[in-house]
Amino acid sequence: MSLILLRVFGGGLGLSLMIGEVIRSWGVGRPIMFVLDDFFWGGLLLLGAILMAKPTRLRWGVFVAGWASCAGMLYGSFFGKVFDPASANAGNMELGFLTAIIGLAFFVSLIGLFFTLIWKGGE
Repeated sequence: MSLILLRVFGGGLGLSLMIGEVIRSWGVGRPIMFVLDDFFWGGLLLLGAILMAKPTRLRWGVFVAGWASCAGMLYGSFFGKVFDPASANAGNMELGFLTAIIGLAFFVSLIGLFFTLIWKGGE
């Protein structure tokens, strides 16, 4: 997978996590830490995607960390909703739809992490 495509997917996922969390949580009284985690990890992924415009080993590490932290966050969120939907707080969204889009985001984060890890500089 090309670096440009990885950057587009990374930036898109990072932004969608932040925007989606605002839509999901607006006005429903969710605890702030369950809102901010999407901004921390989505922001890290977005930062990595931007920094990789001029790749270095350090910038690659930031990008990998962004993918990995998003995958970790989305893992707990997705499987928590799959195996214990009664305790899930869907906020402003229907639980089935929310679970599906979180599952898709989790899949994208795993693919992005894999291809960023095997990326060879100079592509």
